[in-house]
Amino acid sequence: MLAPTFLIVLAIVLFPLLANFWISLKPVSLADLRPPRPVVSERVRGDMQTPGAGFTISYRIRNSSQSTEITQVALSDTIPDEIEVTAIDERCRLEGQKLDCIIGDLPARARDEIVLQATTSPEITTAPVSPRASKPEMSGTAQNVLTSLEFTFDNFIRLFDSREFWAVFWVTISYTVFGTIGALLLGLFAAQLLNTEFFGRSFLRGIFLFPYVAPVIAVAFTWVILLDPFSGTLNAILQRMGLIEEGINFFGQRAAEVNFFGLSFEFPVALATVIAFEAWRYFPLSFLFILARMQSISTDMYEAAEMDGATPLQQFWHISLPQLLGILSTLFLLRFIWTFNKFDDIFLLTGGAAGTRTMTVDVYEQGFALSNLGAGAAVAVVIFLMLLLFAITYFRFVHREEM
Repeated sequence: MLAPTFLIVLAIVLFPLLANFWISLKPVSLADLRPPRPVVSERVRGDMQTPGAGFTISYRIRNSSQSTEITQVALSDTIPDEIEVTAIDERCRLEGQKLDCIIGDLPARARDEIVLQATTSPEITTAPVSPRASKPEMSGTAQNVLTSLEFTFDNFIRLFDSREFWAVFWVTISYTVFGTIGALLLGLFAAQLLNTEFFGRSFLRGIFLFPYVAPVIAVAFTWVILLDPFSGTLNAILQRMGLIEEGINFFGQRAAEVNFFGLSFEFPVALATVIAFEAWRYFPLSFLFILARMQSISTDMYEAAEMDGATPLQQFWHISLPQLLGILSTLFLLRFIWTFNKFDDIFLLTGGAAGTRTMTVDVYEQGFALSNLGAGAAVAVVIFLMLLLFAITYFRFVHREEM
């Protein structure tokens, strides 16, 4: 009974995945999405208004591909009955009013022309019919790189040989790990804060959901305005407090030198800012799940611990945290995968500039900005394999089923 549903879902899931693997093994660009084909443009020159007057019919042919040859190119057209052909190209044959031309091979970017001489029939008494009344048809055979059975690992070889890829990879890992941990810690803190009863608790719980339910374009634009180096609110406050002399370009500055107890290091400003945005925007999801789990813990355990003299910190460490490990591990898995695949936040905030280019942004830039779909698909395959490895490791060594 469930077999049809299972097969449909499996097809929906597997087809895009297999297509991505297929494209990653081919040197495909955006121009290759359209298969090579011969294109014809028909033009008429001369006097067609006067019966018996001569004019020229020309078929200008070109190869639409910039790199692939088209073989066995042929043209066919129907000449109107009111037109008489007086001279024909040697590659063409006219049977009645049916025109067939064998052009042969058409190299990449090549152009050719078929020229016919014709006259309007003297017996015509009405306005002459244009030869363009019938649309010429082209045919030909060409290899389509997208559908051919030739495969190559060049996309992956160039990908792993590139220093830029490894820089993007470590940015992605940093963004994912710190963004995930930040969202979990903020969610845990918010859940612990709003788990106690006080006036206005329900209102605050609703307010805490705002970053998650608000449109990403709205909150991203708000952050860009607030952190603007010239007119941003945060920079104005820091300058008034005397902490900085000039505005900090939070989303445009790659790194800033920081001296800490005699140690000097480069602090990634833009990357840290987008990580803070990630943690702020997605902590409400962790907050909801953690709060729900906290409310299911029996209060008798806390009452017994309080009678034994346990401090609030000890109660949290020995009672709350062990009860929350299951939901925290699940949230870490989900948030890690979602953050690793995150594209819209970084693209809206920085566009991948200033050291914030992640692998998902790299997929977009390779596939659409550089028109190299094969390289973009290769990066997407690497992302899939990394997440698959992470999920297998998680379920093998971290996740434990409750007995």
